[in-house]
Amino acid sequence: MMTIRPLLRGLLLASVVTLGACSTTDALNALTSSAGYTRHPNLVYADGARGRLDVYVPRQPACGARAPVVVFFYGGTWNTGERADYAFVAANLARHGILTVIPDYRLYPEVTYPDFLLDNARAVAWTKQNIAGFRGDPDKVFVMGHSAGGYNAAMLALDARWLQGAGIAPSALRGWIGLAGPYDFLPIINPEARPVFHHPDYPAGSQPIDHVSRASPPAFLGVDTGDKLVNPQRNSAQMAHKLEAAGVPVTYREYGHLSHTLLIGVFAAPLRWLSPVSDDVAAFVLAQSSCKP
Repeated sequence: MMTIRPLLRGLLLASVVTLGACSTTDALNALTSSAGYTRHPNLVYADGARGRLDVYVPRQPACGARAPVVVFFYGGTWNTGERADYAFVAANLARHGILTVIPDYRLYPEVTYPDFLLDNARAVAWTKQNIAGFRGDPDKVFVMGHSAGGYNAAMLALDARWLQGAGIAPSALRGWIGLAGPYDFLPIINPEARPVFHHPDYPAGSQPIDHVSRASPPAFLGVDTGDKLVNPQRNSAQMAHKLEAAGVPVTYREYGHLSHTLLIGVFAAPLRWLSPVSDDVAAFVLAQSSCKP
């Protein structure tokens, strides 16, 4: 067993690195059971082809009759991504009794900052207004994201402009989860992200780190210590320190031997044993929802 496990880990890591993004997520979804949830696809939350979301209702909700709710925003440098690619995230959360909403949102070059945040906020507003009809608890809503999606979740949780513009207050969130998110990244180095934020004329107020206050909701921040794409110390560690200084409850977790991509990839059933990331996220959601794991 001690010899097979490292070999299997190496093969899985190699497959994630060598496969293209779409084929990788297809494989992870294919190898992840859908038995733990009921999916309600292609629900309309806004105008346009990208104004759609999928709802994944756990067959056994945590917290009694109504489940805690996570609205998950995928990454992709704000220029790629499809909600169906991340069914494996919803499947993982469903096994803990957590309901997941995964919206699409407009991407570059169709839009630039801050239009995708407007979409994200509309998706959260739709969730607050409609999720009770799917056995979700509208008083236990969290936002979560990986990479660029972690930025989106942070902005909605910390900068009141976006949720207020959609008719709800950030105080309506029970918490937020950021995995490998960029929270303090000016000047932008990544050439793909530069036009999204109007480089070099960066809009004021575009950095989540600048919006921390004592009113910010509780946070879970997770990083891979070897992340080569988004600096974990400048972004997540600094964010955790600033939240703590403001008196905001924050759970900060560092994980090793993964990568920027694998930090979310380990939510898939065949990779889950590599790291406790998904269990830690679920424990945070259940604790903030006053549920027992």
